[in-house]
Amino acid sequence: MHSLYCFSSGDEFEAGGMRFRVSDSAKHENKKRISTEQKNSMSQRNLIEGNPVLVVVDIQNGDPPQAGVTPIPHMQSDGSWVTNATKLIQGARDANVPVVFIQEAHRRDLIDFGRELDGAEGVHLLEGDHGTEIRSEIGMTEDDYFIKKRRYSCFFGTDFELLMKGLHANTLIFIGGLTDVCVHYSFVDGHQNDYFCRVVEDSVTGSSLDAHKASLNAMEYLQTGARRNTAEVLQTFQQRAEDLGVAESLGEPQSVLR
Repeated sequence: MHSLYCFSSGDEFEAGGMRFRVSDSAKHENKKRISTEQKNSMSQRNLIEGNPVLVVVDIQNGDPPQAGVTPIPHMQSDGSWVTNATKLIQGARDANVPVVFIQEAHRRDLIDFGRELDGAEGVHLLEGDHGTEIRSEIGMTEDDYFIKKRRYSCFFGTDFELLMKGLHANTLIFIGGLTDVCVHYSFVDGHQNDYFCRVVEDSVTGSSLDAHKASLNAMEYLQTGARRNTAEVLQTFQQRAEDLGVAESLGEPQSVLR
């Protein structure tokens, strides 16, 4: 029978009539190997871990040009990001993935803007204005969740976190705009609250192409594999929808899919 012993640096042991000493370098290499294995295991995440939620950030009509008001800058786009976002919203519904629509809206007396007007943005998205409403073509329904926010992050000063707890959410999939402002700040808050976060890079738009790319890189830096595209997310949703259909046909509870 063989016995297994654990030795610390400096420990001595005898084997085959000879005495051996565990070196500091051997201990360090063993720790380094274990640390690398743990890191690799943690970084190899699935697109969806646990229960997913699709977070639709500020896809709103937008304010028309106004004299004396600096418009919010947007990168040049063919509009395909909106089409992609619409597909993802429907795909989420088909897969029984909760959809949460986020709307930035400010009081008309400007009291809640804070420091937002200190930068490049002028007064924008006032309550009651057509530009503040969620864009109709993306198809928000009464069954979708809706969160109104005053600041950039969907976590800040809202009940978003309470909703996520109620949904038992683990993975947040972000689409919408702006990539480098509200999407990025919401992603960071999700990351710091220990959610798995994904950003669908062809379903978001930024204030400029450079800012868009920089923010996507910054989000990928926080969570390896965070950057995803519409096709792969739709494929994952489709697989979940098929699994859901199989479970229902077998009479299994839906919770087994989450």
